Amino acid sequence: MRFEIMRLDDVDGSAVDSTVVDAASVNRIVQQAAAIGQRLWIRPAETSAS
Repeated sequence: MRFEIMRLDDVDGSAVDSTVVDAASVNRIVQQAAAIGQRLWIRPAETSAS
């Protein structure tokens, strides 16, 4: 499963950038963000219908 992770602006909470990663990478990214106090929004990535 893939997830979209958006980094949020500290002032107004708007998304400043976005990346799509596999499930194995989510934990590492969350730990890095927690270490520096960065806010994230994580949601399942959109998948195209085949």
